[in-house]
Amino acid sequence: MNEDFLQYLWKHKKFELSNLKTTHQQKIVLRHAGVHNTENSGPDFFNAQMSIEDQKWAGNVEVHYKSSDWYVHNHENDPSYDNVILHVVWEDDTEIFRRDNTMIPTLQLKDYIPKLTLKRYHTLFNTHHYNWVQCEKQLPKVSSFVMSNWKERLYIERLEQKSILILELLQNSSNNWEAVFFKLLAKNFGLKINGEAFLSLSHSFDFSVVQKCCESLNRLEALFLGQADLLMVKNETAYSRKLKEEYGFLKNKFQLNNTGVLPSQFFRLRPSNFPTIRLAQLAKLYFSHQHLFNTVIQTTNIEDFYDLFQVDTSDFWKNHYTFEKESYPRKKRITQSFIDLILINTVIPIKFIYAKSQGKNPEEEVFELLSQVSYEKNTITDHFISLKIPINNAIHSQAMIQLKNNYCDQKACLKCAIGNYLLNQD
Repeated sequence: MNEDFLQYLWKHKKFELSNLKTTHQQKIVLRHAGVHNTENSGPDFFNAQMSIEDQKWAGNVEVHYKSSDWYVHNHENDPSYDNVILHVVWEDDTEIFRRDNTMIPTLQLKDYIPKLTLKRYHTLFNTHHYNWVQCEKQLPKVSSFVMSNWKERLYIERLEQKSILILELLQNSSNNWEAVFFKLLAKNFGLKINGEAFLSLSHSFDFSVVQKCCESLNRLEALFLGQADLLMVKNETAYSRKLKEEYGFLKNKFQLNNTGVLPSQFFRLRPSNFPTIRLAQLAKLYFSHQHLFNTVIQTTNIEDFYDLFQVDTSDFWKNHYTFEKESYPRKKRITQSFIDLILINTVIPIKFIYAKSQGKNPEEEVFELLSQVSYEKNTITDHFISLKIPINNAIHSQAMIQLKNNYCDQKACLKCAIGNYLLNQD
């Protein structure tokens, strides 16, 4: 039994209300359980309302496993707890007092919890350690309606979390949406391995430098590859020498400095994801679409997005993955699966925040667009599919990633709609 569950029981009134009494047999009539304090220090519930022996009370409620925890936490010396009108505990093992030595009424909650509620709680939480998620054996019991609605809420929650980085970038760039979109896109092009390195690269110069270089593909490649410190090669080619010369010119003209740029990694990457290829594609994208953010905001059709982002590289990279070694000729066009990742992690989050900044509700457009994007295939989605959870599109996969990372792994079942359903099912 933990305090989170006791707080859950109190908040949702999951106990017998008709004959509540304090440990001193004083009758309690509960009118309002109070507002749950989930962030600040102080009592667990504010502004509760109740009658105790026909005396009306309005104040705070504190929840503990044992009454003696009041003293373990030194509440008797804290003025924040002077307005506590009821101490809710699982087990009453001592009387407690405020700082002025007045006794606080105590409700021993275990006397009023239905046995079925306790059984469901123990079934949900007393699972074996090898379960991937706490409720995996009970998931088939969850109604499709509950699951569908929870997925939508989880996805919006995930979008809101992604908004934090976007808002920080906006604040640091004087609300330059084009610049922020470039930074997010650069991070996305680096994927997990080189995402932070590419983001640091995007921070190493003002976005106006990109705008001044975007009419020349060679200049954009020189800028990106030079700032990433990828132009220092042993076996130079005419192409690499040309980019080095171009980068030297840009470095002098714009006073470029790449000392803060994190090194890019090649190890354990497929050649198509080498930083040289991804930066060359990013350069081609901005060479092809010089006002990319505005285009993205105005685009709503999924096929138009695929057309927009499906660029390749300059000719040199069609038979190279690195500067030193020639490879079999092959177009290095951005694939649809990679565009899906761009849509999921960059395009839709920034469209979501931008619409909100304009006073619009973006949810309908976001759900319509993402419902057409294929779901991500990873260990989390694969495991949920094996548990018979339907994952049909990117909304579902993003929701399941949010569920696993923020609820299942944290054992936050009491905050999860699935956990609540399992605790309250008929």
